[in-house]
This record gives sequence, structure tokens and C-alpha cells, in this order.
Amino acid sequence: MGDQPFGIDDKTVAAFAAEIAAVARAGTEIAVVIGGGNIFRGLAIAAKGGDRVTGDHMGMLATVMNALALEAALVREGLMARAMSAIEMPSICETYIHRRAALHMEKERIVVLAGGTGNPFFTTDSGAALRALELDCDALLKGTQVDGVYSADPRKDPDAVRYDHVSFTDAISQGLAVMDTAAFALARDNSLPIIVFNIHEPGALSRIIAGESVGTLVSAG
Repeated sequence: MGDQPFGIDDKTVAAFAAEIAAVARAGTEIAVVIGGGNIFRGLAIAAKGGDRVTGDHMGMLATVMNALALEAALVREGLMARAMSAIEMPSICETYIHRRAALHMEKERIVVLAGGTGNPFFTTDSGAALRALELDCDALLKGTQVDGVYSADPRKDPDAVRYDHVSFTDAISQGLAVMDTAAFALARDNSLPIIVFNIHEPGALSRIIAGESVGTLVSAG
């Protein structure tokens, strides 16, 4: 959204694309799972008494819009990118197929994955953990609005403490809300490390790939 109250801000998308491009040009294979909260949140309908399934389907469509915007921004950066949706819409983008996505990555194309898992009641966090495992990724990087995992929301609690490292068990038992429990559990059960970082911090993504300690590491130990 950038500074807008709703929708897609071109400058923000371009900045994200530039950060991703810097990492891709250094030789890292990248898959991006994208959310849709800047356009629509399925939980908003459920909170008002509406149908959760319908709301989640609408939220999935919002992620496709964001995926197309990011794909276009990456192409403008001179990279090869493919938007892929868990929900079939072949006239708009490719349908997600594991082997096809893996082949794109092998050919140095960035895959932008929309539609979450393709099922209601699962967040894009769960979709990110699932796709990271399917595509044999080394780590899951969660870009968010704060610079790591805190004991409470730092935007609301000035006494919130930031963790450099937290275990999956503690993240789940303490209800640390930076990702949903299903995503943490899936990553824990498959030994997939998660790094939570501020997506708006310039150069943060490149620093993580370079091995620097950025944000919070969530892992088994």
C-alpha cells in the first residue's frame, strides 16, 4: 500500500522488486509467496458475520492482483519472472504446479506465488511454509512491518522485547503472532528455518542472503 490507505503503490512495489533483483542477480533462486491484505482480507467478512469461505476466496483473488503487479515490476528490473496461482486462471497467469515452479527457479526465473494454498482457512503464512518445503528452499524469509519477532506488538507496547532467536516451540507456546501457528508447526516438523525481518529496511534481504544476522531467526534449537 505504501502510504495509501488501500491498493497498490507503484513506488513501493518497485522498491520491493529492486531488493529482490539485487539478490537474484547474486545467484540466489527465489520464490515469493505474496499476500493480499492491502486489497482485501478474508477475515474481514467473517468478523462481520459473513461466510469465511467466500471471504477467503476473495482474499486469494487479491493475492493474484499483487502477484501480477510484482511480476511486472520484476520484469521492469530486467529479470525473468512468472506469476503462478494456486487457483486456476490460465488466461491471467500460470497455474501452480510444483515441477513447473521448480523448473522456473532452475532457469533463474523468479516465481511469484499467489492464491495461498488454494484452500480457505489457511493463511498465506501457511502457503509460504508449504511452498518453501515443496520447492526445497533453504529458508523461509518472512518480510513484515517490524524488524523481527517481539514479545508483544511493538507498535502498541513500548516495553515489547525483540528476540534475536526463538525456537518454534516457544513461538507457538507464547502465541507470538508474527506468523500463524500452522505455519510455525509445518516449518518445525520439517526443520525449515524462518527469518522474520522488516521488509521496508533497504538492503535487509541482501544482508540476510549474505549471512548477516538480520531480524529474528526462528528454528528448532
